[in-house]
Amino acid sequence: MNESGQYQASRGSILKALLKIIGRLACVAFAGLATVVLSACSTTPAHQAAPKTLPSSDYNYIVGAGDSLNIIVWRNPELSMVVPVRPDGKISTPLIDDLAAQGKSPVMIARDIEQQLSKYVRDPVVTVIVTSFVGPYSQQIRVVGEAAKPQFLPYKQNMTVLDVMIAVGGLTDFADGNAATILRASHDQQTQYSVRLKDLLKRGDISANVEMQPGDILVIPQSFF
Repeated sequence: MNESGQYQASRGSILKALLKIIGRLACVAFAGLATVVLSACSTTPAHQAAPKTLPSSDYNYIVGAGDSLNIIVWRNPELSMVVPVRPDGKISTPLIDDLAAQGKSPVMIARDIEQQLSKYVRDPVVTVIVTSFVGPYSQQIRVVGEAAKPQFLPYKQNMTVLDVMIAVGGLTDFADGNAATILRASHDQQTQYSVRLKDLLKRGDISANVEMQPGDILVIPQSFF
């Protein structure tokens, strides 16, 4: 073999060696990246899934500031009226001043009004109906994060996360719906549940629909990808 042939052979051997080294380095780099990604995934805190249904119970609405109450006094239409619950949690009627309403059920308020009216009316019979709902914070559902219209909502019996999402206009384009969580307080402890909003709203997976409870906080994070 002449000198030119030897040079070409040597050059080819060097290129092959370099390609092998580059290939090995790429494999090592890829393996390292995969390890980092898996490690990051493994450190992401996992939350238990929210229960789809909750134990049935007799729910009594608790009145809060901002509510409107329709007070009906039987056989006394002049005493019947719609009154707002003031920011201090009290209501007033022509014969009753500053009656505490916040934190009570409509039935409890009706009994209190009957007691006060008994000073002026014989055997009063009162019914109280809540016509505009706000409720105290413990009865509200708050939606924060990547909802179209983050807000607080008055809780209604048998309310589900689908009802909540309809009320707030759905998810934004930047929401990581399947990473959403519900913060729920119970017995002085707060539990965090995972909820799959993307599956529910985008894919129609009704199995992802869960019941809400008074005081729940629905947190919808932003997607980073």
